[in-house]
Amino acid sequence: MFHVYETRVSRGFQLAIGGLALLSLMALVVTLWILADFQHEQEIVAKIIRDLPDTTDLAEARELAGELRFQSQLSILLILNIIATGIALVLLVRAYLNSERSLREVKVLASDVLASMDQGVLTTDRNEVITSINPRGSQLLGLEGAVTGRPLSDVGTEHTLLCVICSHVNAHHSPVRDCDYTVKSQGHEQTLRAGCSLLRNELQEELGTVIYIRDVTEKALMEQRLRRMERYAGLGSLATGLQHEIKNPLSALSLHVQLLDEALMEQSSTSEIDEMLEVIRTEINRLTSVLEGFRNYASMSEPGRSSVDLSALINKLVRFIRPQAEQQQIKIEVNLPDEKLPNTMADSVHIDQVLLNLALNALQAMPDSGTLSIGLNQEGDWLRIDIGDTGNGIPVELRERIFDPYFTTRNDGTGMGLALCEKIVRQHAGTIELCTGSTGTTFTVLLPLSNEKL
Repeated sequence: MFHVYETRVSRGFQLAIGGLALLSLMALVVTLWILADFQHEQEIVAKIIRDLPDTTDLAEARELAGELRFQSQLSILLILNIIATGIALVLLVRAYLNSERSLREVKVLASDVLASMDQGVLTTDRNEVITSINPRGSQLLGLEGAVTGRPLSDVGTEHTLLCVICSHVNAHHSPVRDCDYTVKSQGHEQTLRAGCSLLRNELQEELGTVIYIRDVTEKALMEQRLRRMERYAGLGSLATGLQHEIKNPLSALSLHVQLLDEALMEQSSTSEIDEMLEVIRTEINRLTSVLEGFRNYASMSEPGRSSVDLSALINKLVRFIRPQAEQQQIKIEVNLPDEKLPNTMADSVHIDQVLLNLALNALQAMPDSGTLSIGLNQEGDWLRIDIGDTGNGIPVELRERIFDPYFTTRNDGTGMGLALCEKIVRQHAGTIELCTGSTGTTFTVLLPLSNEKL
């Protein structure tokens, strides 16, 4: 639960009441002592009056007795004043207890509000030591057990940004807002948005900082999809123009090359002419393939969805690529669960295209034998497909561009295969990730089980 500090006003009020009660008690004791002393003196004067003869001294003694009775009456008045002060003190203490009860209720309400927030809130002192955190903050940061009293740097390397913005606020005394960073949560990327501001008391003294954290994964995905859809809209118009301006002339060129080839067959043609015609046909086919890939990538149409058994698709894929794998002396390892996994709602043709592209890329990465591994398992509400090879891996400088359109490291590639795979997986509300090193590469595809994520 979020910790609430005791205010200086409450502590000062408690000391004031305690001091006032002590003074009232001391005044009452002194007054009672004076009254007892007056009573003793009055007894002595009364005894003297009885023993004195009727002389001038007797008159003075009687006058002294009257003064003592008057002072005794004043002492009674003082006692009444002290009693009134005590009553006022009791009322004051009662009012204080009521205010303390109300303050506790406000504190409990504030703690309940913070505990119910979907946003993580934590506070630190001037030394960047955590002084309080609400349950949502502990959940987002993955913290367990006692957290208060620990340095902010103990939250983990994934949350280093929190230390950076906290130090910036302490150094520059200005707030930091909306800093996004990503962390791994249950095998998925989670986008968190953090901010920080100074923590001040009622006297505007700086006590430390307040850090707030929000999970904006869904919002970030929506923004990313919106930008992608805007890009696809522009590419769709461009693809339509290319289809008209380039593919039609290519079709005419291909037809005339065929006619020229038939005309030359009736005459004696040299091998050099045949080779040039073959080059022309190859380049025409390559340009046509590039245009088709670009059109598919830029297409705005949504895939049709039906119940798909991924295990069946993987078995079909293995049967299709096995001849090529045997020709390259590549061993295929298929890891499917013994129990039947639930089906996913997807476009079977598109998903089959993704699996085929990834498998063919893996085979091309192992020209001189190796092992192709294909796995399928369930992770919560997701189905996970792993396709890995034992090739040479992908260099670090190329990993960020691997899903970019028209990026390829092969001379015979168009660079659209992985870009198209990434688009298809995203259209199915899934993710595709790359894990590579010096001894192989593994592509991981995550597809949701339910329609709610689509």
